[in-house]
Amino acid sequence: MDAQSRIKQLRYQIADHEAKLATLKEQLLGLESEVSRKSLAKTAITITPEYTGSRIWPLHADEYTRYGRQMILPGVGLPGQLRLRAARILIVGIGGLGCPAAMYLAGAGIGALGMADGDVVELSNLHRQVLHSSEKVGLKKIDSAVMALKSINPDPKYITYPEHLDPVTALDIFPSYDLILDCTDTPQTRYLISDVAVLCGKPFISASALKTDGQLMILNHPPTPHLQQRNGVSSGPCYRCVFPRPPPADSVVSCGEGGILGPVVGIMGVLMALEAIKLIYSGSIKLENGGSLPSLLQASDSQSSLKHSMTMLTASGSGLSTFRSIRLKGKRTDCIACSFNATIDAKYLRSGSLDYAVFCGAAIPVSVLGKEERIGVEELSKHMQDSKHNSIPSLPNLNGHVLSSDHLAPSSPGRPPIIVDVRDEAQFSICSLPRSINIPWNVLQSYKNTHDDTDALLELKSQLKRGNYANVYTICRLGNDSQLAVRKLEQLNLGGQLSIKDVSGGFKAWKQNVDKDWPDY
Repeated sequence: MDAQSRIKQLRYQIADHEAKLATLKEQLLGLESEVSRKSLAKTAITITPEYTGSRIWPLHADEYTRYGRQMILPGVGLPGQLRLRAARILIVGIGGLGCPAAMYLAGAGIGALGMADGDVVELSNLHRQVLHSSEKVGLKKIDSAVMALKSINPDPKYITYPEHLDPVTALDIFPSYDLILDCTDTPQTRYLISDVAVLCGKPFISASALKTDGQLMILNHPPTPHLQQRNGVSSGPCYRCVFPRPPPADSVVSCGEGGILGPVVGIMGVLMALEAIKLIYSGSIKLENGGSLPSLLQASDSQSSLKHSMTMLTASGSGLSTFRSIRLKGKRTDCIACSFNATIDAKYLRSGSLDYAVFCGAAIPVSVLGKEERIGVEELSKHMQDSKHNSIPSLPNLNGHVLSSDHLAPSSPGRPPIIVDVRDEAQFSICSLPRSINIPWNVLQSYKNTHDDTDALLELKSQLKRGNYANVYTICRLGNDSQLAVRKLEQLNLGGQLSIKDVSGGFKAWKQNVDKDWPDY
């Protein structure tokens, strides 16, 4: 067969196959249309009230307008909006995470929004806690939030709990809600929320944010009773499954200590609201107040939602890869909270037998120095005033920066002290005392006796040996790291014949008792 004949044959075969494909597509379209018509008919019959002479719509007229932009989304529609209106969500913590989450849940038309928080609005909250404002400083966060949310959407029912959760109050509150949002910032509260959510059979969303990073998990979803677990029904992990042991207390850093970038915590709060809304409108969770909803709108047992709940989403505001999804191992068979052999029950929690502060090793104020090794801020201020500034050479910090003589304040005759500021470089750049040098504690503690004599430390030793100074004083923000720094400086043999002491109370006490204008950050 020559080439021309082969070309004709191939063209004939292609045309024949295209005709068959067109026929198959037509048959598929017909079947899909038939299935779609049956589905729509079933939905219409299920959710539409009986016609009684005047049409009764499932939603109020203004609700169609208010929620129309989300109702027209595939997967939401009228059924999804009815589920949102029937849902009850509890937010624990109305701070950086809770504020944006509450705003978008209220905007979406959640039927009842509970909020638990015992704090008041502070000026330092406002750069990230977007429900609050300058005029509300000093007001309870709960009251501030309700005022703002009602201005966004008056439809939901707002329920407030102006208190910090404990096991008893949590066990009383959680059963009334369909979903819990853990927007807190301490390990002990996260474990408490997880334990009570498991006992009450409630899924919950947990998120956290610090500095420029955040993470989010959907936990205890679906909430499976222990008997079903024995029979092999799949269930998502709880917080204890992911973190069986709390982090060391001295490694836990709050936003006040480590800092937080507002948009980072805002993103995590918005993502919490997004996941909550998806769980509700998709029918992935059972609604306690869903008795009036048709069966079509009730929860579905979807393994895809379980797969989604077995991941941790991490976000970074500082790297090129902003979001990552990490696969979780799933429920632990030996979990003391949610496994078949769990040892935590409601009676155990109500009795107070489980002390979450003790379990998490709640940070205890550092106390490693005797009274004779500490001075007050008033005494430090007096030493500074009695010293002579022209007797002080320039001093370096560990980052190689040198404090010039312009940084030295005039003072009275007397040998000056060396003030070692052990805060990190960012805090030191915000405010610092005259004649202070910056040796960050996280850097200082990494040095050893003999192998880490950097140029900065060698220079400091040289200045001390010249005998121009009276004493060495360490200072930090609250008076904790500075105590540890005293011991480290002694270990490094920095001080020689001079005494090394820390300043009790740090810069918090300095602002209260010496300089009212000292920056409060």
